[in-house]
Amino acid sequence: MLYQAYQFQSDLMSPLRLMAQHLGASLWLDKTERSLVRRISAANEVISRMRLTHARPAYGITSVTVRGEEVPVTQETVLSEPFGTLLHFRKAHTGGEPHPPVLLVAPLSGHFATLLRETARTLLQDHDVYITDWHNARDVPLRKGAFALDDYIDHMIRFLAAIGPGAHVVAVCQPCVAALAATAIMAEDDHPAQPLSLTLMAGPVDCRVNPTAVNTLAIGKPIEWFEKNLISRVPLPHAGFMRRVYPGFVQLTAFMSMNPERHKQAFRHMYEHLVEGEVEQARTIQNFYDEYLAVNDLPAEFYLETVEKVFQTFDLARGVLSYRGRTVNPAAIRRTALFTVEGERDDICSVGQTVAAHDLCPSIRPYLKTHHVQTGVGHYGVFSGKKWNQQIYPRVREVIHASMG
Repeated sequence: MLYQAYQFQSDLMSPLRLMAQHLGASLWLDKTERSLVRRISAANEVISRMRLTHARPAYGITSVTVRGEEVPVTQETVLSEPFGTLLHFRKAHTGGEPHPPVLLVAPLSGHFATLLRETARTLLQDHDVYITDWHNARDVPLRKGAFALDDYIDHMIRFLAAIGPGAHVVAVCQPCVAALAATAIMAEDDHPAQPLSLTLMAGPVDCRVNPTAVNTLAIGKPIEWFEKNLISRVPLPHAGFMRRVYPGFVQLTAFMSMNPERHKQAFRHMYEHLVEGEVEQARTIQNFYDEYLAVNDLPAEFYLETVEKVFQTFDLARGVLSYRGRTVNPAAIRRTALFTVEGERDDICSVGQTVAAHDLCPSIRPYLKTHHVQTGVGHYGVFSGKKWNQQIYPRVREVIHASMG
């Protein structure tokens, strides 16, 4: 009944939020600085923003600077599956050597792939970027079947095959395990589209190392508890009616409860900026929460298998992860360069959990292995923000372009 209760509450509150949105816009007057009208307007704007949405926001990437020139960018669908789309950010041709293709693998963990908007925009400067654009499970009809961890790995292999030989993979957070597994399977099969390089960023390759609060929570209950208490069926009127899912609003609630004061302070700052007429500062906070509060339901099979195999039994790290009846063997990877990135202050995937991938891949030559710990950043700082752009990205670019030789 969890999802039904949430849907009822959401429907009940919808008129209030719409009214607040209307009042926030209609009462905003240029010459009402610090007046009661301005304060009412700001309060309504904040209330209207405190809502969850369930549709993927736009990427908003319409151009990128390449070799000092502003180049138009368009989005095109390369391959569409019920649970995900291979999306290509196509740049207009500017001459010179073609940029290497990169598959940016987004997490399927309660948010949409647009969470990696800035990551994609930065990569586009020097690469031909594709992204795994995961769909909201509540919008996938039940007749389309299940989606489990093996299906995620299948999608990665099919997406790389669609891009073709010579591609590179950049996986962020949760999909690092699946990305390493897919690369191992393709290497063992001598697949022509196995990636030239694999970059794993802040991913839970071995959660036994330096466990975080997230890891402790995952092992604190048996998998049956997660299935009984966190899995719901999609209610009407959604297309995925009766599909079993891990609701995105549950995941978001868990994340926000880890730092409730920080989120309260952010909305307080938004209100204060609006009252003072500091529109740009307010818009920065608004844009972040427009993205952060857009939630994506996970297929129950994928969520439960990820909790059990990645966070409870550590199957990949222990060498017992299976894919379609086969044991995943990272030692089969020989020709793919491996680069791992961790954030010094990451409280979701701590230092040591991602670099563990190097020990799992003994057949990769030492000169093809690189690791980087970024000081002064938490989880999101690994793939967004100033240090991502100025310090981490140049290392990613260097690994990708060096592996082409």
